[in-house]
Formats: sequence, C-alpha cells, structure tokens
Amino acid sequence: MKDTTASPARAATRWLGILFFVTCTVLATLWFLGGAGWQPTEASSPAESKPANAEQVARGSYLARVGNCAHCHTASGGAAYAGGRAIDTPFGQIVSTNITPDRMAGIGGWNAQDFWLAMHHGMAKDGRALYPAFPYTSFTRISRADSDALFAYLQSVPASTTLRQPHDLRWPYSTQLALRVWRALYFKPAPAIATAPESEEEKGAYLVQGLGHCMECHSARNALGALSSSGKGGYVLPGSQWFAPSLGDRSQGSVADWSLPETVAFLQTGTNGKALASGPMAEVVLHGTQYLSDSDARAMAQYLKALPLQTPATVAGSSTPVTPVTPDATSNAKGATLYADHCASCHGDHGEGQAGAYPALAGNRAVTLANSNNLVLTVLGGGFAPATHGNPRPFGMPPFMLKLSDADIAAVLSYIRSAWGNAAAPVSEFDVNTPRRAQAR
Repeated sequence: MKDTTASPARAATRWLGILFFVTCTVLATLWFLGGAGWQPTEASSPAESKPANAEQVARGSYLARVGNCAHCHTASGGAAYAGGRAIDTPFGQIVSTNITPDRMAGIGGWNAQDFWLAMHHGMAKDGRALYPAFPYTSFTRISRADSDALFAYLQSVPASTTLRQPHDLRWPYSTQLALRVWRALYFKPAPAIATAPESEEEKGAYLVQGLGHCMECHSARNALGALSSSGKGGYVLPGSQWFAPSLGDRSQGSVADWSLPETVAFLQTGTNGKALASGPMAEVVLHGTQYLSDSDARAMAQYLKALPLQTPATVAGSSTPVTPVTPDATSNAKGATLYADHCASCHGDHGEGQAGAYPALAGNRAVTLANSNNLVLTVLGGGFAPATHGNPRPFGMPPFMLKLSDADIAAVLSYIRSAWGNAAAPVSEFDVNTPRRAQAR
C-alpha cells in the first residue's frame, strides 16, 4: 500500500520537479536543435561479438559476484537475474530488468557492444536513457574487457521469460526528457580503458569506484539525486532508512584507523573484532565482497584506508556538527532498566560486549553516530551479521519491534548513547517512529 500522506518535503519535491521539467524542456530543445545525439559515435558501428571462452565466463562470474549484480536483478523468490526487484528512490520506485539471455524478455538479443553502451554510457540498445538506479555512474569506470566478460557470463545463465515491469516514478521524473537533461547536468562517461589496472593502488580505486560502486550509497546526494562531488556526509537510503556512513569521516565509516588485515577481514567476513556488518552492508558482504580474491580485497582495503578524511562529523551531508545532549534523569533511569532487562546479558553490564559474539557498545562509533537510524532499525528488526565463509555461524540479535514501544526504544538507546563514556544526542520517539514505519512497509 502506498503512503499518500501529504508532507512539506513531498510538496517541495513536487514543485522542484515542475521547475526541473520546465528547465528540461528549454535545455533539451536547445540540445536537440544543436544536433546532440543519444549515443556515442562508437555505437554507430557495433563490434561483432566474439565467442566467449571458459576463462572469460569465469571472470564474468567473479565480477558479477563482486559487483552484487544478482542482488538487484533478482526478485524475492524469482529466477536469478530475471529482474523484478523494486528499488526505492526519492522519486518513486525503479524495477530492475531481466538480464538473462532470453531474446524477448532479457538481453539475449544484445551483443557485447550493446552491453558496453549500457555499462559505460547508461544507454539501452533501443535508445532509452537508463535510470541511474542502475549505477552506470560508477560502472562507467569498468574496463571494456571486464564489461565483455560480464556479458559473456550473463549470456551463460539460464534464460527467463519474466517481462520487464514498469517503473513507478512521479512526473516529471518518469520522462525521458527529464532523464536526458539530468544526464547532461550530472553524468559524463569516464575515459574508456581496455583492461583493468594491475597495480594494487590503481586496482583498489578501480574496484571501489567502479564495479563495487561503493559511493552510490556512501556519498550524499543533491535534491535531484546526483552524487555529491565531495563525497561528504553519508546518505540515508530511500525506503529502508538505513544510514550509509561517510567513508571519509572517522566518526562514521572511515577505516583509516583500522589495520590492513582488519579492513580485509571486514570485507571478506563481515566482522573484524571492531565492527560488524549489518543491514544493507551485511547484504553487500554476503552477496558480494566475501567472494573477493585476497589480492582484490587487499587492494580495496588499501584504497579505502587512504581516502581523504573530512571533519567535523556531519549528519547526512549537513555541515553543522551535532551537539551531544544528556537525557533527563527520568528517561535515563528508564533506559538503564530496559538495558538491564533486555541487553546486558549479551552486551555486558557496562557495554563491554563479548569478544567474537556480541559487539561492545561502549566506545562504539556505530552507537554514537549523529544519525541514529541504524541503531533504531537494529533494535526493531534484530541484528544479523552475514553468514560468510570466514564467519559461517554469526551470532544474532532478536527483534524487539513487537516487544518495545517507540518510547521504550528511545529511552534505552538514549541511555546507551550517553553511558560508559559515550556522548551522543538522545533519541526521540519521532526518531524511532520514522524507521519503524519504513520497516513495517
């Protein structure tokens, strides 16, 4: 069921859309009159597809794993890569497409050049501009050889006849005109490269910026959904309300203070003794990064550790630091009681946790993030680390959605965020209600 409740933010987005569409109309008219075509010159003479060999298919299978392609292109209970998964955006829902080799429903009628145009230029074979929910804004950095390997692998998977479902986007974002002008404003294909780099430094950047498309979640976006050029602030994921912390902020998601082995362990197992992957990041590890080769995991870790740091800590891209506020005595006492009743048996009386099982809460930056969404969602839905080859039987946390009220969760989290040396702002009932509604949908 759709949420049709009017809100100032939704009204503002609607007016922004109208203004954007008017701007689109003017710019697009000038653009087309100027002779700008939809596709690059290279598309006018598509290269012939060469028969794939086993090595190329194997490389494509690895890349598809690392890039987490199946996760977005597979609906719950559906055939692998057959599409149909709804992806929330601030402008409505995008439904992923069938990329199996069926000629009618999938990409069986494409060749390697057509696939390259989609990956590198964000254009479909029929001339449609693709929505950047398919992250070609990152995939444009993939080499031609890796694009061809991915295509070869996808042509080897079982074909599915699942037809493409229509998107559910609000006007004017549902128009190709608006999308083309968005591309003119915010997208420029990266310089094409033939093969992936081999040096560890360049390989790390290649994997993080391209195939791994890490910044698609971990970077703030502007009002029209374009990635922030600064990469600051992190991002609240539409629909789910999970907060993807900035990878360039020590108080959020930076790994600059982790050792190289700790960073590699997190990518390949989802845990390293300091942090535990949860929410969407657990899915990234489960379906993607646990399959990284040791050399690729090391290269990614080196690159992530070297990212420039931004200060001070910000909330979802805001430049205003959050000032910690101590909860009132009554709320603090209630929170302490709730913690003793529901949390202390696993996380310890003083938030010390249990090594190898339950994370410490004292001094844990995931606890003191200015944005409390991840904490709230973990308490509501439970905390479940990914079951990986390196950590096949992770410990989990039960959900409290039906056991604790919004007021209870606000009290216990406010207590945790101010106890044992933690110094973060308290959590309000409103802070709990918004993620609860998102998880209940």
